[in-house]
Amino acid sequence: MRGTERTGDTATAAKATGWTPSVPGGTVRAVNRLTARWAAALPAGARGTVLSAAAVWPLLGLLAEGAAGPARAELEDAVGMPADRAAEAARELVTALDRIRGSAAAIGLWARPGLPLRERWVAGLPAASFGRFSGDDTADRAALDAWAAERTGGLIPTMPVEIDADVLLVLAAAQTLRTRWLQPFWDFEWTPESGPWAGRSLVGLRRWTSLLDRVGVAETPAGPLTVLRVLGDTGVDVHLLLGAEGAAPGAVLAAGVGVVGGAHPVVTGDVLPLGEPGPGLRVEHVRSSTREHELGLGIPAFDLTAEHDLLASAAVFGLGAATDRDHGHFPGVSDSPLAIAQAKQAGMARFTRDGFEAAAVTVIGAAAGAGVEPRLRYRVRRVRLDMDRPFGFLAVHRTSRLVLSAGWVTDPVGYTEAPYAYDEDEDEDEDEDDWS
Repeated sequence: MRGTERTGDTATAAKATGWTPSVPGGTVRAVNRLTARWAAALPAGARGTVLSAAAVWPLLGLLAEGAAGPARAELEDAVGMPADRAAEAARELVTALDRIRGSAAAIGLWARPGLPLRERWVAGLPAASFGRFSGDDTADRAALDAWAAERTGGLIPTMPVEIDADVLLVLAAAQTLRTRWLQPFWDFEWTPESGPWAGRSLVGLRRWTSLLDRVGVAETPAGPLTVLRVLGDTGVDVHLLLGAEGAAPGAVLAAGVGVVGGAHPVVTGDVLPLGEPGPGLRVEHVRSSTREHELGLGIPAFDLTAEHDLLASAAVFGLGAATDRDHGHFPGVSDSPLAIAQAKQAGMARFTRDGFEAAAVTVIGAAAGAGVEPRLRYRVRRVRLDMDRPFGFLAVHRTSRLVLSAGWVTDPVGYTEAPYAYDEDEDEDEDEDDWS
């Protein structure tokens, strides 16, 4: 395979300065809408999965620009805006994703020798790698896999596409995201007493904080939804979503997208009523030696991989008409008639205590005298959240509210070795964003 590459020098420089781009509100709503559509299409009994509409939407927008007829109309519906606007929005989105600290995004295009391509369309691809297939399917397969591995830092080692003589053109998007928690967890062996994980030894993640507004409950079409926001140091947060028992995964994830977009107001932990005001939550008043309120979190670590055949839900992605191989659908891409033959996504997500390979905790207690219990002078609010059954997650860019990744957890990481400990005295910054 031979080709050329146009790199995003501006994006690289912007990331180095720490400048975070804004994503237009219309694009954020369109991408999040596709996330919700995709989530809603998940089967009711879906096992653990991970998906990224942010790594699909740009491709649909770019294809829409080159499409005609029913295929163009379906793609416009999927991307949520006219095709001539979607292409420019796709370019802006890829550039913005590549400028977020801890994030990277890229577009790749490969075509068979002799396939004519519209120069204007190719030139409009955002910082794309462009190459021609060599005709040796094994070598071309290896080159595509190398691109996927390089662009994701090895997280996705193979390109989810079949290469054979029928494949004339491949358009791909790669996206990666890494962040570290502002306040780390400590891990321990956790054996839930009830629910689908009862009796299993899991890697549990525990943390205490005084910031009660990190958790809240929203009333949604899927029922009451408990939402926990775990803040990252790159401006990306992970929202964990625990719905009512029996709520469908797709409904919970779609409701979470609605919460992110402000459609469902959240009542935060500092004002929730006492008792069990939401799934997995317990709110009570307790005696304490300090004035600080307490939010205690219990979360299982998870490590997910998934592969999706987008054509299995072609209507979600606007790809129904475009798969009709009796017609060409992309005159703006090539003079030769083209139809969609494959559309897949491979994804992964991993939630850990994040970055602490080894740590130690030293606790020094002071007492008034031998045998004297500490004086519990204060009455404080204690909120506890234990996520001991399947739940959803959304990785969200904090300032724009763009959902970068989503998934459903059914099989947490099993406990196999003794956890490390570390000093968790450092708390989260008080001036971080609220739920507004």
